[in-house]
Amino acid sequence: MTQSRLAQTLAAGHFAVTAEITPPLSVSPAKVLAEAAPLKGMVDGINTTDSASARVAMSSFTAAAILAKEGFDPIVQMTCRDRNRIALQSDLLGFNHFNIRNVLVLTGDDPKVGDQPETKAVFDLKSNDLITTIVGIRDKHKLPSDRDVDGDLDMFIGAADMPIDPPADWKPASLMSKIAVGAQFAQTQFCMDIDIAKRYFKVLADHGITEKLKILLGVVPPASGKSARWIKENLYGAIIPDAMIARIEGAADQRAEGRKVCAEFIQQLAAEVPGVAGVHIMAPMNVKSIPEVIELSGVLKTRK
Repeated sequence: MTQSRLAQTLAAGHFAVTAEITPPLSVSPAKVLAEAAPLKGMVDGINTTDSASARVAMSSFTAAAILAKEGFDPIVQMTCRDRNRIALQSDLLGFNHFNIRNVLVLTGDDPKVGDQPETKAVFDLKSNDLITTIVGIRDKHKLPSDRDVDGDLDMFIGAADMPIDPPADWKPASLMSKIAVGAQFAQTQFCMDIDIAKRYFKVLADHGITEKLKILLGVVPPASGKSARWIKENLYGAIIPDAMIARIEGAADQRAEGRKVCAEFIQQLAAEVPGVAGVHIMAPMNVKSIPEVIELSGVLKTRK
């Protein structure tokens, strides 16, 4: 099996760094490449979102193919919202031809939150069903209907999670179910609270999850204090401490301070949180800040 760069990095035990771009509302590859270009050589994988927030954009598959052709290691997002099982399986069969070897499986945002709320959602499969389907094609060369699939599907399978400050009796049932059906890595919603991250990963470790699943914690370099507050209040499950927001708001250059805050947080994660496999950097409307955040964090310099 041909492994992706992301899979190789995680298998080697390195602290992995992935980032995310939003494909444009465009028929041209130029904007995809312009957004990704500063990340070349800086990240182990780049997510291409699948019509995020239920708004039309270039398909995640197309954007991933464009990136792969230019030497990036794309992580194609697949939601269950827009396509039935036949369409999803058909897409999967084409991935390796375009050198796409990572997939992040998501349920997908409800179309009612998008700009075409009259859209009919599909949700033919749930995310765990789609993971099971991918595993069947990859490992057994079989569709769910038992039809044989010709050739090899080399695919590193990811799932999503949302960190919480775990109550005393909390069990990470969602992640456990995703591991059971074949998830190999996970990327999470924003969590910028180091104490919550420590408690969250401690519980995951206690349940044996961090030994079975490579988890990349979602982080953000806020463009401003206002942006950080918007993320905290409007993105479900996003965790950003008020003290961090106040620090950014009080800075003379809030954008620079947001980068610094994120870089310092990544340093803390790598040094102080056992079980974390890396970070997934998402920077809404602020993608150009990601390379500097990575440089400031110094995490790539620790690799031998």
